[in-house]
Amino acid sequence: MVSRVDNFKRGLILAVEDGADDLELIIQVLELMGFPLITATDGRTSIAMAQQHQPDLILLDMVLPDMSGLEVAQRLKQDSRTAEIPIIAVTAMVSKEQKERCLSAGCVDFIAKPYDIEFLETVIKRYLS
Repeated sequence: MVSRVDNFKRGLILAVEDGADDLELIIQVLELMGFPLITATDGRTSIAMAQQHQPDLILLDMVLPDMSGLEVAQRLKQDSRTAEIPIIAVTAMVSKEQKERCLSAGCVDFIAKPYDIEFLETVIKRYLS
């Protein structure tokens, strides 16, 4: 169940997802939680949007059409304008090795697909507290 408890910051979230169904789901969930949201469907656009809008949190799919999410995370962490933005990796690949690669690339946490809505909300609150 999605709650609307307001004991945390309602910061801007950039959701990067190339799958139409997954993107629609994340949009609906984040809107129900009351978060302002911007979206991107590829790596280059997500980097540009992060630089321009300075979101408070990025939910980053690891499989994108133009570059890997790992590369996007690395580029964002190397840019002084976006280096401090927490990035949460979102992927269906849930091996220990994949989690380690995500963390090594600069992601602060990891959410497996399909989304567990309560877990997603918990992770978001953790980084927007």
